[in-house]
Amino acid sequence: MRKVGASAKLIYSTRALNLELPVQWKFYRQQKIVGSSLEGLRAYVVLRNIVVMSITRNNHYVPQWYQEEFFDPGRNTLAYLDLSPAKRTLDNGRIIEGRSLFDAPTSRAFCEKDLYSTFFGTSVNDEIERRLFGSIDVRGSKAVKAFAGTDPVEWHRHFQTLFEYIDIQKIRTPKGLDWIREQYPELSQNELMFEMQGIRAMHCTIWAESVREIVSAANADIKFIVTDHPVTIYNHALPPGSSGAAYPLDPSIALKASQTIFPLSRDFCLILTNLEYAQEPSSHPTEKRTFARNFRNSMVRTDAFIRKRELSSVEVAQVNFILKARARRYVAASRREWLYPEKVVSAAWAELRHVLMPPKDDLWHFGGEMIVRFNDGRTYFQDPFGRTGTEREYLKKPTPKTPLKDRDLCGCGSGLPFKSCCKPKPVALRTSWTEVSIRERNMMFLNAFAKVLDLGAGKDWLKVRQELTDEKISKIYSVFEGLWPLETDLLSLLPKPDGTPRAVYTGHIHPATITQFALGASLYFGELLIPHPFVNAATLQPKFRPTENPRAYRHEFLKSALFFITVMPLVEQGLVNLVPDPCDFDTHLRDQMLMMATKRSSWTERDIRQDKAARELFDQDLRRSLMSMPREVILAQIRKVSPALDEAGMEGVLRGLETLKQDDPLAVMQEDEPSIGKDGGQLHLMKLAPNFEMAMYLAQATGSAIVTDNPFRWKEIKRAMLRLAGMGLPAFSRNVEASSFLFPQNVLDIEQLAYHPDFAAFPSLIGEALSYLARLKSDASKPNFENHLAARFSRHHAKVQTMLRKSRVPAREAALHCAFPVGGIQHNTVNRLLLMSSSERHLPNVPAAFYIEQKEADPRSRAP
Repeated sequence: MRKVGASAKLIYSTRALNLELPVQWKFYRQQKIVGSSLEGLRAYVVLRNIVVMSITRNNHYVPQWYQEEFFDPGRNTLAYLDLSPAKRTLDNGRIIEGRSLFDAPTSRAFCEKDLYSTFFGTSVNDEIERRLFGSIDVRGSKAVKAFAGTDPVEWHRHFQTLFEYIDIQKIRTPKGLDWIREQYPELSQNELMFEMQGIRAMHCTIWAESVREIVSAANADIKFIVTDHPVTIYNHALPPGSSGAAYPLDPSIALKASQTIFPLSRDFCLILTNLEYAQEPSSHPTEKRTFARNFRNSMVRTDAFIRKRELSSVEVAQVNFILKARARRYVAASRREWLYPEKVVSAAWAELRHVLMPPKDDLWHFGGEMIVRFNDGRTYFQDPFGRTGTEREYLKKPTPKTPLKDRDLCGCGSGLPFKSCCKPKPVALRTSWTEVSIRERNMMFLNAFAKVLDLGAGKDWLKVRQELTDEKISKIYSVFEGLWPLETDLLSLLPKPDGTPRAVYTGHIHPATITQFALGASLYFGELLIPHPFVNAATLQPKFRPTENPRAYRHEFLKSALFFITVMPLVEQGLVNLVPDPCDFDTHLRDQMLMMATKRSSWTERDIRQDKAARELFDQDLRRSLMSMPREVILAQIRKVSPALDEAGMEGVLRGLETLKQDDPLAVMQEDEPSIGKDGGQLHLMKLAPNFEMAMYLAQATGSAIVTDNPFRWKEIKRAMLRLAGMGLPAFSRNVEASSFLFPQNVLDIEQLAYHPDFAAFPSLIGEALSYLARLKSDASKPNFENHLAARFSRHHAKVQTMLRKSRVPAREAALHCAFPVGGIQHNTVNRLLLMSSSERHLPNVPAAFYIEQKEADPRSRAP
């Protein structure tokens, strides 16, 4: 730094730029950057102006170059209409309204101060405006101009850029940013900018697969207008203000009848229509289109654009009417009279759909199956909706021809009567009736599982293990893969946040530990969602697939199979829901989840060593691997450890090992082949699942609490609560944590106890607590209700524990720790994952979490 005069070269401190005006001037003088004279003050003013001008704070959310596409020839201004002009109260109390109609250059319109700025203390950063939108606008302007033209080569060159630009234009406006805020409980400005960038390109795949039409107003007396939210979504069943379309919401583009309108210029407008709706306009308008999945690869024709429709003036006015109805505050046009399409349009909202429908005789350009062969011999298949596998007809269910009666089995596949299941739920909160449910798929898998392993009457588990072959292992994994194709829409099959008491279990997915607390927890928390033990072979590389390399999965298969057999009685009863990994069906979700987990994870090697349960499971798997080694390898190890042992002694050791194998239900009875190298060995998976992100994801998607018996998962959950202040239901929480809980160990006992009237009331009580916590705000507690809930818990708990002790069923005693933070357990990354997964019915946070901690036996109670 050095002292400068008014005309000297200015060198300034970045620290000084963060200070307020008078303080900043004082700092400059103290640092001898400027003098204290009038000349020094003038230098300060120059310096301040340089600083202010160097930061772009007036952010155009509709770029100036785009607005210029709507100029009349020879003009450089537009007419702007303010739909909500500012009001001012005069001294005499009279309220006057500001100008609603005015002409202005593009530099003064569709802009807002600090819309994209980020703040660090008093420092303002404009990198999002300069770097992100600067680059996008340069490329986007070329793409928009290309598609206003007729050169297919230019369309191909700018195809991807066009949809990237439309996507970011949809979310960069004030309405788009308000929509993002709506998806999260609370966002700061910096967090809002981060999330805006995190969901970029979310709509591109569905748009690219749609029917693409560019209509012309070149011969009409009325031209297209531009609004402060140019990317407009129209659904004839969801008029403005209706549920799902009230500000700041737009109808989801994934809905069948949702059409996207984007004017390219005053003369051309892009209209994107979902293929199913274009082919069958009578289809249900608010149902999701087939395979409505974001962030995936797809193959489309870049030259397929319908460009033959010339709209009349009335038709252009109808499009403008829709654009204006979806605007936030401002609309603009090259002529003032075009800003009032309602003076021309008299059709009802639903009738406007006809002007947007592409011509039927040109739909042949879109859809159809694609089969591509590459130079290396690989082939690629894609159906009309972007799926890379053929549709499984056996996973479809016909819609009931007549309305179900109260006693009919519910169409969702729960196995319950319609009256007790879906009847009281809104249609939006029901699981799919047109696809085989999760429970039904698990039962189909059980039937195939039993058939392949020949689980006949009287056949014990030892016999099953002895007869196990690699062919049977491969066939069972192949069946599982067939029941869960990669195109599965898991969210449509998962239960919704419908008020039913349920919980997501996260912990060790192992048959030796699942019966300790998890299965018994269903008696207290209601329906329990547990990760499925079987891996989906289609998600792995061919050389690692159990269908291709079943020998490596012998140990893992036995663990998964015994887990599955143990849990299935509770699945059939509806107490447990075995759910596959959501990441199996969404590679983008998996990539994002792994990236987030890597950034968040604080696990150390020391933490893993301290996980007693994991260490024990690992040691057991190691012993089983040693027991299944080839005979000559085991004999070599015996000679090494006990060189003095004779042949008879060695045979005795081998017989002992064989007895141990027979007594261990997870030991492989077949002798492993003596193979060495990358294709040899056995695979052992340690599953602490789902991880933190997926547990939160499933809990919010299904309206569940989280239950764990793992101390490290509990530590992760508590860490997500660090920013939250205050705990809800204090009396209820104290009563729960001061109590002891018995968890039955036998599945048959759990089945019977679920029907006991004392236990039947317990999940409902927990469900009421969760519903209350989901709505609880820091200043809206209800002390009377909270105390009533705590008293009810104490009464029910005492009854249940007394009944369990009298029944003498085998049980483990544990304490229950509660997490009831006001505002719930929330992490922006999880809300982003749900948003990117096209989830439309999920909680903004997880209302509660519970940690089951086993109580150590009292040494004084042990016999001497």
